Amino acid sequence: MSVKRVVSQRGDGDYTIITEAIHSIPGDEPAVIWIKNGVYHEKLLIEKKNLTMIGEDAERTVITYHDGAYHTHPDGRTYGTFRSYTVFLGGERAELRNLTIANTAGDGDTAGQAIALYSDVDQGRFINIRLLGHQDTLFLAPLPEQPRTPGSFVGPREMAPRKPCEDYFKNCYIEGDVDFIFGGAAAAFCNCEIRSLSKGLPVNGYITAACTPKDQEFGFIFHQCHLVSNCGPGTVFLGRPWREYAATAFLDCHMEEHILPQGWSRWCNRLDDDKTVRYFEAGSTGPGASLQRAPWVIVPEEPQKKRFLQKVYQLSQI
Repeated sequence: MSVKRVVSQRGDGDYTIITEAIHSIPGDEPAVIWIKNGVYHEKLLIEKKNLTMIGEDAERTVITYHDGAYHTHPDGRTYGTFRSYTVFLGGERAELRNLTIANTAGDGDTAGQAIALYSDVDQGRFINIRLLGHQDTLFLAPLPEQPRTPGSFVGPREMAPRKPCEDYFKNCYIEGDVDFIFGGAAAAFCNCEIRSLSKGLPVNGYITAACTPKDQEFGFIFHQCHLVSNCGPGTVFLGRPWREYAATAFLDCHMEEHILPQGWSRWCNRLDDDKTVRYFEAGSTGPGASLQRAPWVIVPEEPQKKRFLQKVYQLSQI
């Protein structure tokens, strides 16, 4: 049996604050937290073994906070990327439904990276979730083994052993500008709206920045997603590799005209990225689809595409 809690700012639940409901869950018992409509200004660090959080309405049940990487932490250092989260999920399994999670720190030029959701669970399931932010909106662990800049991984998992993580997103809305879906997980995004925000620049950003481990077959898989934007035509890349073996696939997605014909970028002009990255694209439609993608992009043959779709199905069952 699962422990059940109800959170309501109106006072008609067990708690008025989500943090208090989480802290009330005994040990590693499975738990379900029902959250009624409201704007909850909370920074959540969740280390429960098996937790489900269900909002009353995705647009009106909002968890929001405002830490950015450039802001000063109480310890006197800056927050850095991985302490900037609004919601951190640890443990073995987490499921979130019908919620908005926002980081309102602002544009990355002034606030730095600002994570809305940081997931480091073995299995994460996200249905009808809205993720709002600018730079680095969604991080899906694991981290790379080592940072390129010493100390830049400070946060809940800086010293923890890296472990494989799997995530499934369905009917979600995710917005941002620079590298706003990033990390090393195997993750499927199905029928999601992916919105790139304009910075008013010739290059407005990158949708993905994967750091897939070398021996992990699958990274991010976008299936039947809708890529939309208020950016100018040809100003957004589908992705760039945060680490050398980045794996990302876009399958049967509709792309608006903000996507560049080249589609994919190297990481800060690292000229050897194209020898190791694993970028796949097939079945793209819309004005952002192109036959002129970067030469290292793979168009999967039908058997390979079938393996991707089998992985999407497997992730849908977690």
